[in-house]
Amino acid sequence: MKISACVLVLASFAAGATTATWELNGYQDFLRGRMSGLSITRDGHLILGPKLETVFSSDQAQIWSVATAPDGSLYLGTGNRGRLLKVDAAGNGTVAWTSDQPEIFAVAIDRAGVVYAGTSPDGKVYRIENGRATEYFAPGERYIWALAFAPDGSLYVATGQQGKIYRVVADGRGAGKGDLYYETGQSHVTALAFDREGRLLAGSEPNGILFRITSTPARGFVLYDANLPEIRSIVPNADGSIYAAALGGSLAKRTSAASSSSSSTTTVTAPATSIIVTDAQSGLAVAPKPDPTKPTTGTSPISAPATTTEVSGVERSALYKILPDNTIETLWTSKDENIYDVVPDAGGTLTFLTDAQGRVYRLDPRPDRTRDAVLVAQTNEADVTRLSTSPRGILVAAGNVGKMLRLDASASSTGWFESAVHDSGTVARWGRLAWVGSKGVVFKTRAGNSARPDATWSDWSEPLADPAKAMITSPNARFIQWRAEFAGAASAPPELDSVAVAYLPQNGPPSLRSITVSAQAAPAGATKSVTSSASSAFSITVTDTGDATSAAGTQAQTLSRPTGQQILISWQADDPDGDKLSYSLWFRGEDEREWKLLRADISDNTYLLDGDMLADGRYFFRVMASDRPSNPPDQARQVELIGPPVLIDNTPPLVNAGAARRSGTAIEIDVDAQDRGSALRRCEYSVDARPWVPIEAVDGVTDSARERFLIHIDNFPPGEHLIVIRAYDVAGNAGLAKIVVR
Repeated sequence: MKISACVLVLASFAAGATTATWELNGYQDFLRGRMSGLSITRDGHLILGPKLETVFSSDQAQIWSVATAPDGSLYLGTGNRGRLLKVDAAGNGTVAWTSDQPEIFAVAIDRAGVVYAGTSPDGKVYRIENGRATEYFAPGERYIWALAFAPDGSLYVATGQQGKIYRVVADGRGAGKGDLYYETGQSHVTALAFDREGRLLAGSEPNGILFRITSTPARGFVLYDANLPEIRSIVPNADGSIYAAALGGSLAKRTSAASSSSSSTTTVTAPATSIIVTDAQSGLAVAPKPDPTKPTTGTSPISAPATTTEVSGVERSALYKILPDNTIETLWTSKDENIYDVVPDAGGTLTFLTDAQGRVYRLDPRPDRTRDAVLVAQTNEADVTRLSTSPRGILVAAGNVGKMLRLDASASSTGWFESAVHDSGTVARWGRLAWVGSKGVVFKTRAGNSARPDATWSDWSEPLADPAKAMITSPNARFIQWRAEFAGAASAPPELDSVAVAYLPQNGPPSLRSITVSAQAAPAGATKSVTSSASSAFSITVTDTGDATSAAGTQAQTLSRPTGQQILISWQADDPDGDKLSYSLWFRGEDEREWKLLRADISDNTYLLDGDMLADGRYFFRVMASDRPSNPPDQARQVELIGPPVLIDNTPPLVNAGAARRSGTAIEIDVDAQDRGSALRRCEYSVDARPWVPIEAVDGVTDSARERFLIHIDNFPPGEHLIVIRAYDVAGNAGLAKIVVR
């Protein structure tokens, strides 16, 4: 059988599918949305949260550092124009000093209220008092990342790109005298603090190492070797424990800002570091880590790798607790958010800030408390950097443009929550919006056919406040989003536990990708008799006397041949909705106009047909796939596909051999072969049942339905010989003829 070029026909009909539900229920589901004025409790309820208000807004791009003066005013180190801002308790801001460097990454205030600021990327420390700034210390390093005063009043300076810490003391004339205190062997020292015993704590990058350094002489000990690149914040606790926030990427943003905002006369070459983040069991390569069992003196042998590669799908940040006996507890981790700062309150509860829409979390680290983080507020700021405490609440430093936000202790009276966009996979018909919660929450919906809400989406719908009348009125579309608006009094605060949207997606049609028609042998053991015909009218029986007798006197044995080939029709199909499919199969001849049904309601994607059921000729097969088994009849969809033409040829060629002609010791025989179903492909002969000898058509190529062949045999032996000629057509049918040469 022969399969030639394919003809494809597709048709689609009505639509239909099964009702689906999109539900948001619990802490992790609500974290994927946006909100304002709300909190998410540890058990996954949306409630009204603390008030969030802007207490100060600057004209600077970033607020990198925050320090609180003894009088309660704030000093803000900003970028990208290097200004030190002073903000009083009323929220009034003034420029305390303008640096000739673009970034002020570090600010510290001594016990007398004198302000110190570290500039970058030409690292220097300035002393600002009474509106006058003087250069206090120049370590010759590119970056000043952190400043911290020791109990004895000396100033410690954390630098990069060589990861050195300097100790600076006042010289009595308004300047500082600094000496190299400790070399970490890392690229950057990113955080400084002092524990309850006055020992220096230092965090580093890119290996995420927390050092404890004792003086005289300086000797470092690795308190913790994190799996994250940067120790961002260090918070000593009164009980001797230490909180440390680690992440992967904060320093890269700051070095990039310093590079892009530096003046044309300043050469900045600090690279934006990309970090490997992995865990110990991942099997991925990690940056070299120090041996915590080997304390160092003055200089750490820990070196940073030259290049690193970012790996996704693992923790991006974590909050650790290092206990007084140096054991470690992991309090919080995230694969989606970077933790930027941590502050404790008087009761020991931790508040920390992440970059995911400027989220503020609260966590009680005490062993007898549930250690699930509560999402206290979402500022919806894309670039938050620091936290600070004030008598009226937590302060959040944000960028673009640099501002200070305050979380008031009192609760908001209103708030809103916007869900993430849901993709139904295809255009859907919306049903009912159902929710579990208290009064004081109303809903709106909108829909569209672009993945993100834009001007092509519908407007927000009219409010839905009654669960019994909460049919969604947004237009049919592929994507949908809902918004919940909260309003309530302190005596009856609203609460939301879960929300579900019912919808009926448009039923997608099945897909038929191909039809394959092939020939295969009949099952083993199947035979059929071959009856006598004109081509086999005589048979010979050889007896033990050696005499030949007519078959009429003795019944000749009739040999049987295997049943003819079968036609295997197979097709590839699937359904985008996962619906169960049924198939129907038709055929028609090339010269016929109407399709004939072979079989309907086929559950498999194959069909076997006896090859003798169809006469010789070219045929087409058509398959129709329907998702009717999974859909109502009026909503089922179907497609059809017509396969390529198939040549069915069961008739062997007719072979005629002429009389043998002798020429000396050679003989020649003319052969005429013809096939009515297909072209000839091969011809060969055998002498006295010996191996076959191929011959080619007289015209040089065996490629037509009728061909002439010439058999020429040199040195033909004398005596009687049997010559059998065999010709094949393209379907593999063989026609034979014989001639006896004497």
